[in-house]
Amino acid sequence: MNGIICYIGIGSNLGNALKNCQYAVENLSLSRGIEITGVSSFYKTEPVGIENQNYFVNAVVEIKTILSARNILETLHNIENDMGRKREMKGGPRIIDIDLLFYGRDVIREADLIVPHPEIHERRFVLEPLCEIASYFIHPAFGISIRGLKERLRDNKIVEMIKE
Repeated sequence: MNGIICYIGIGSNLGNALKNCQYAVENLSLSRGIEITGVSSFYKTEPVGIENQNYFVNAVVEIKTILSARNILETLHNIENDMGRKREMKGGPRIIDIDLLFYGRDVIREADLIVPHPEIHERRFVLEPLCEIASYFIHPAFGISIRGLKERLRDNKIVEMIKE
């Protein structure tokens, strides 16, 4: 499939968080117009923001797609809704969270769609798995590689690879 390379962040901290993330990857692979070309390891990660909650499981998925950024966002929201995602509290516990991190090298600034994801450069739980599969990728707004962003990171939260 020809298409645009995109990166998707996945996280969960309710129920069986690892299985929730694996199920989200599986659903993503079944979505029309999306081909999974890479999946990071899964990581156990310390919560950011609201700290009094379960640790998360996080991963990053590389896809190739013919869909628009808006269509990808709709696909991700549909998967979240199908899995029972409730949007009650920003940064709070969730059964699944799926974010469009990068859409090729595009920079999109719309009311309900911001790409690259605005907090990538501040989040170890995103940069660690992203660096595993795309350390060379250049952040289109900053002009710095993912590895470079990770090296500059001030976030000291725990991010540990899950050994399966």
